[in-house]
Amino acid sequence: MSPSILLLTPPFTQLNTPYPATTYLKGFLNTRNIPSFQCDLGIEVTLRLFSKSGLTRLFARLREADLTEDYSRMYELRERYCNTIEATVEFLQGKNPTLAHLICSRNLLPEGPRFAQMDDLVHAFGKMGIQDKAKHLATMYLEDLSDLIQQAVDPHFGLSRYAERLGRSAASFDELYTALQQPLSLIDQLTIETLSEKLAVMQPAIAGFSVPFPGNLFSAFRCAQWLKQEHPAVKVVMGGGFPNTELRSLSDPRVFEFFDFITLDDGEAPLENLIHFVQGTKSEAELKRTYLLLNDGVVYRNNQQCSDYRQGQVGTPDYSDLLLDQYISVIEVTNPMHSMWSDGRWNKLTMAHGCYWGKCTFCDTSLPYIAAYEPVAASLLADRMEELIAQTGTTGFHFVDEAAPPALMRALALEIIRRKMVVSWWTNIRFEKAFTRDLCMLLKASGCIAVSGGLEVASDRLLALIQKGITVKQVAQVNQHFTEAGIMVHAYLMYGFPTQTAQETIDSLEMVRQMFAAGILQSAFWHQFAMTAHSPVGLAPEQYQVTIENAEPGSFANNDRVHHDPGGADHESFSFGLKKSLFNYMHGACLDHPLHKWFDFKTPKTTVAAGYITAALADDALPEYKANTKVIFLGTLPAVQYQTKSKKGATWENALLTFYTSSGEMTINLDKEKGNWLCALLPALMLYHEQTWTMQEVKTRYEQADFEDFEMFWFNKPVNQLYKAGLLTV
Repeated sequence: MSPSILLLTPPFTQLNTPYPATTYLKGFLNTRNIPSFQCDLGIEVTLRLFSKSGLTRLFARLREADLTEDYSRMYELRERYCNTIEATVEFLQGKNPTLAHLICSRNLLPEGPRFAQMDDLVHAFGKMGIQDKAKHLATMYLEDLSDLIQQAVDPHFGLSRYAERLGRSAASFDELYTALQQPLSLIDQLTIETLSEKLAVMQPAIAGFSVPFPGNLFSAFRCAQWLKQEHPAVKVVMGGGFPNTELRSLSDPRVFEFFDFITLDDGEAPLENLIHFVQGTKSEAELKRTYLLLNDGVVYRNNQQCSDYRQGQVGTPDYSDLLLDQYISVIEVTNPMHSMWSDGRWNKLTMAHGCYWGKCTFCDTSLPYIAAYEPVAASLLADRMEELIAQTGTTGFHFVDEAAPPALMRALALEIIRRKMVVSWWTNIRFEKAFTRDLCMLLKASGCIAVSGGLEVASDRLLALIQKGITVKQVAQVNQHFTEAGIMVHAYLMYGFPTQTAQETIDSLEMVRQMFAAGILQSAFWHQFAMTAHSPVGLAPEQYQVTIENAEPGSFANNDRVHHDPGGADHESFSFGLKKSLFNYMHGACLDHPLHKWFDFKTPKTTVAAGYITAALADDALPEYKANTKVIFLGTLPAVQYQTKSKKGATWENALLTFYTSSGEMTINLDKEKGNWLCALLPALMLYHEQTWTMQEVKTRYEQADFEDFEMFWFNKPVNQLYKAGLLTV
């Protein structure tokens, strides 16, 4: 049976793993018995391009006379590139790991300009990190080819985006429309060839393009343009992150020369109604959150009688049809968190729709993808994880939440451990105080390997203005908890928030420097504040003392807002210095470098105390007694020995409890009766029991044994050390 809809991700997003939108939609359509097929055009076009035949086509378009010296050399080595490209891609697909040694010999791959910019490879990978070192070298090889394409063949090209500039801040459709009248580029040709093959086999009634980013937009229009010319009977629809944020006031009818429909927000209900409309079983009035062209005018239909599906009803993402064994793992920069984004294939899931916090003033809090918060039950999440492992053979998960709720992370971790699942996972969080030492240990035990979160501007005044709900001290303490548990921490950093002064920018940099120096931050990234139309700042700029330029909405994309900050610093001037310093800090370098040395203009001295972060970490309180806190034991039961002690004629017995962990052992010494009591308690706290114990229940059991002062026993040495052996209060 031909699919009702062909779900497509246009070039380009990631090389290492599918963007999850079509897998979510296909999983939902399965629950409605609607046949569908999905295709990631990005990876398929990439593989066409980075092949012997693809590079042959590329070099045939070049003339040496038109190239700079660096790229002229690459042209002269074209045969070498053509002869090594397929083996290199196979290596990056994980199919030929032994090639790593040859790549690391630096004799196999031709080396262009990118190689001159590389870090010290021994410092970055050591002498034994052969696979990662080879991936990095192979990535530089692909980046060289990408730069060559961009410089001499197609200025729009990028490995993870295409014609991104045309999609950014495109209030008018004019420039994009003009570009679509130009002849097809090599990338366009490869894309259309791939799409043509899919259409010949699938013959769908609908082609649905998920466009998450500006870097996917132009290719989506190119594909839609070709479909209208060659397959006019196929209805073409666009949804995804870009229209959800940018096209909420769309009015330009020229867009509908390419697309028949554009849907907004969660795609399940709109897509189902649209399929039924195309099949003739629903009316136009029953369309949900859908733009279309009627009588030469753009109209919006939103059937209020049709409700969105709950998260428990949308099904498990379905990765079938995708070329899962052909994605390419790359290491672009020698940074562990960036490596996770681009290296390895991850199953994508969501713990909760929307954001449980939903207050940050720079965020699109007025839009449903943030505002409509709905968590998924931990048991259902674990079910979906098991289904995806069975389908894909991959046990790594990236939870793509806006900010994963701590309580749900705890529940999921317990569920994973109960089911004895062996998985690795990471997600985005808020650095809030709920992430205690013990909760972080629990998350680690369940397979959590990394978290990323918004520190934003490391200034308490600005964090309050952003309504982030955190302080710098709190972030430092939470980061320490994650780091001590062995979970990598990545921070998103922001500069240029309205009213931010030069002093606050320098002080923020000093906070970040101290966190790296303390070892509680392993990775970070600075980005400049961008105002969006649907954020509190964009909706009420006067409250933040900024003015908006060209406030009138355009006829096409309307999300980015150009603004003027008369009370703030010259934010752009700090960009290079902030990023250069951070690059060094992430490599453990220049942590004692004076801050003003990173900038080529005069900056104020920091007002942050030299030991601010160290003092914050020293002030981190021990876990406090809460009656309803769960007490669990994840370790192995201890070996017990008894030891007789005597002093001044008195004799007593102690219990020596030895706990064996994966990395060693630890022994604690307790009074015999209390040691026996603890040994009897631990099996009841293990997770194979249906019921979990609360702190109050443990305390009651302690007091029933005629012991006194439970808090003194539980929260002081030696019992307080047992979190290292798996005794946790969460």
